[in-house]
Amino acid sequence: MTKRRVVLKLSGSAFAKADLGYGIDPATVDSVAGEIAEVAEEGYEIAIVVGGGNIFRGISDTAGEMDRASADYMGMLATVINAVALRDALERAGAQCRVQTAITIQEVAEPYIRLRAVRHLEKGRVVIFAAGTGNPFFTTDTAAALRAAEIGADAVLMAKRDVDGVYTADPATDPDAVLLEDLDYMHAISEQLGVMDTTAITMCMENDLPIRVFNMAVPGNIGRAVRGESIGTLVDARRQK
Repeated sequence: MTKRRVVLKLSGSAFAKADLGYGIDPATVDSVAGEIAEVAEEGYEIAIVVGGGNIFRGISDTAGEMDRASADYMGMLATVINAVALRDALERAGAQCRVQTAITIQEVAEPYIRLRAVRHLEKGRVVIFAAGTGNPFFTTDTAAALRAAEIGADAVLMAKRDVDGVYTADPATDPDAVLLEDLDYMHAISEQLGVMDTTAITMCMENDLPIRVFNMAVPGNIGRAVRGESIGTLVDARRQK
């Protein structure tokens, strides 16, 4: 039986305490790593794309008047820090893990090589993709979609903090907001529902990659998403067929 292969997108907030949103909290990282290691042991092939917003975000007040490209490169380096932290936690949890970066830091991690990444996955290793796409002006959401297409993933899993999925409006400000269990790519783009950025959703649509948006703060949800269980919101082409 063919093993299910997924790309799990973790934002920088996944590495920080929920009430802070910045820095790296060892207990939080260990908790995430424990869930990933458990489901990896079941035989699922898991690749992870990490963000860096808990350390530095290219589009933010802290970037100030900084050149956008320079700010984005700083953000890429922040993702490498998170990737190394997650690799350490995964290995302590018993999972074999490799980090591949889109910018060359050979003393810290492997360079991104598609066929090598696929081989790691086939051998049961978790692969963490860091440094986004390696180019400024592209988000880590786009990196997740790109890597998923490149390695032939079955789905992109968008792990959110304290949000159950995609809503018709912001549930924090609109009490009438309704959770959408499924929607199609074009609806997500046209309604600007915040699933991913437009470039990322378009790439998933062109490569027929389903997107599962779920709340990672609920214990066990990472495993449920990897296994393909129906949680959160599924974005695919069902309404377009």
